[in-house]
Amino acid sequence: MYIKGVNLGNWLVLEKWMNPALFEGTTAEDEYYLPRQLTKEVYEARIRVHRSEYITERDFAIIKSYGMNAVRIPVPYFIFGDCEPFIGCIEELDKAFCWADKYGLKVLIDLHTVPGSQNGFDNGGLSGVCKWAQQEESVEFTLNLLERLSERYADRKSLWGIEIVNEPLTAAVWDTFQIEERYPAVDAEMAAGSAPVSFEFLKKFYIEAYRRMRRYLPEDKVIVFHDGFDIYAWKDFMREEEFKNVVLDTHQYLMMAESDGCPQNKDAYVEYIKEHYEKAVDEMQQYFPVICGEWCLFNSQACGCDTKGGQSVLNGIEGAGEETYSEEEKKEIYRAVAEAQLQAWRKGSGYFYWNYKLLLDTVNETGWIGWDAWDFGKCAAHGWFQDEKEGEL
Repeated sequence: MYIKGVNLGNWLVLEKWMNPALFEGTTAEDEYYLPRQLTKEVYEARIRVHRSEYITERDFAIIKSYGMNAVRIPVPYFIFGDCEPFIGCIEELDKAFCWADKYGLKVLIDLHTVPGSQNGFDNGGLSGVCKWAQQEESVEFTLNLLERLSERYADRKSLWGIEIVNEPLTAAVWDTFQIEERYPAVDAEMAAGSAPVSFEFLKKFYIEAYRRMRRYLPEDKVIVFHDGFDIYAWKDFMREEEFKNVVLDTHQYLMMAESDGCPQNKDAYVEYIKEHYEKAVDEMQQYFPVICGEWCLFNSQACGCDTKGGQSVLNGIEGAGEETYSEEEKKEIYRAVAEAQLQAWRKGSGYFYWNYKLLLDTVNETGWIGWDAWDFGKCAAHGWFQDEKEGEL
């Protein structure tokens, strides 16, 4: 089994930086506040048009043509349409399965948001708030939701698996991500008491989720759990016979290397990837099949981490701007960093690139150098990303 996949981020779970136009006319920074700052009619119109146009059958054909064999689809906790004022999106996920069947792609459903937020990120749906694990009702809602998704898609040929919850923020990186500063909460009272998700809670939750999901999911479907940003914390986890076909997901962005002191240049990134990411995946593959569920050629402040001002692998060569580099120089830099990361993921069971596409017209919308390296289609088209390894399912 070897996964070569891409994420369909910003389709069913919105991220403002990836498509600012959806948030025009509001001050909302996340999906929680968007429908609360628009009229019902305007909100519904924007969302329905976005969902119908952002990802279509054509995209599944394109993904297949690039040699990929899987897609990871982030979904929100309101997917079934039972959490006003949000609009459900189960019909869109149904369509995705039909397209995946047609083009021979596997699907990993990724529960990307939960009530109360598991991380306080904007992509967790509610910036600056991390209280899900403290709310018994929210935890039970999440478990029931995972059961519903498992039951609905258990027999779908293209289902590879379901990821229990995306990026629960543990104490391992709580200070590094600086949630309160990077993602200021709109409602201070709502955010009060926000705290990292404990490993004790997370391990118990994962076990309970596994048991409930396996009531519906046959053993040939994987159940994926995220490492909470501490890949080595799971060596003694789920070693009992009852746990079958469990996959460990780790997310490794270059900005984490920078937060660990890695210099911002190509050679330093390549060395760091080999000494840290490749070593970690190789070691943990002895315990679980390991996938890197999110990574890209960009690093940066976009991920919410203080990276000493760095914004791209292009920044670190003599500290110059993007215009310093010819297309061939950019290609050489990105190819080296891409190949180093691909080599690391090959020590495991595969990867999903973040993200399939990005809707930004110019670099001036963000001020980031190298923003287009978030866009898998652009990376492939420019030759920055090439993976010759066969994907095996």
